[in-house]
Amino acid sequence: MADVTVFGAAYSVYVRSVRLTLEEKRVPYRLEEVDVFGPGGAPADHLARHPFGRIPAFRHGDFALYETGAINRYVDEVFSGPPLQPRDVRLRARMNQVLSILDSYAYRTLVWDIFVERVRVPARGGSSDEARIAAALPKAEICLRALAELSADHAWFAGPELTLADLHAAPMFAYFTQAPEAEGLLRPHARLREWWERVSVRESMKRTQPRF
Repeated sequence: MADVTVFGAAYSVYVRSVRLTLEEKRVPYRLEEVDVFGPGGAPADHLARHPFGRIPAFRHGDFALYETGAINRYVDEVFSGPPLQPRDVRLRARMNQVLSILDSYAYRTLVWDIFVERVRVPARGGSSDEARIAAALPKAEICLRALAELSADHAWFAGPELTLADLHAAPMFAYFTQAPEAEGLLRPHARLREWWERVSVRESMKRTQPRF
């Protein structure tokens, strides 16, 4: 049995990405909950795993690792199961391009500026920052258009098979699509909507659904 532990919070987009990768590779693992947003910040024992105090961190036996992209590539390359990185060099480059777009542009816009402001803040009794949401909408349009164009010829973001790009995007879309703005933003992108319908019903998504 693999001695694998993921350190982080189930609600985290990036923790879920690692968990999805492990689930798709059928690797048994433990999730050890870590609260990095508590009054004192990241706990001292977690800072020993991740000096920047972020999540997730990862351990496989005596091997420790942090940063989601590094963890997911390690999991794919070390464990058996369906490959999650294309062998074709151009498709692999496309996968890495999508990963970069998600981290550099889509995550902040789709999750923090739209989902958190429109859904999470009111759920906790606050008022949405309408100016922040309005400023995010044009950025979201660019992100979605770019992702739709890059995946136009394939069922998945980087070719005919599921890859790490899909498992990175799925947790972000799981939050984003809860915001009412998502319907209109996704309306012009039929292939992207079809992708979300396909990935959202995978067993790995069901097994990693965060509970609030």
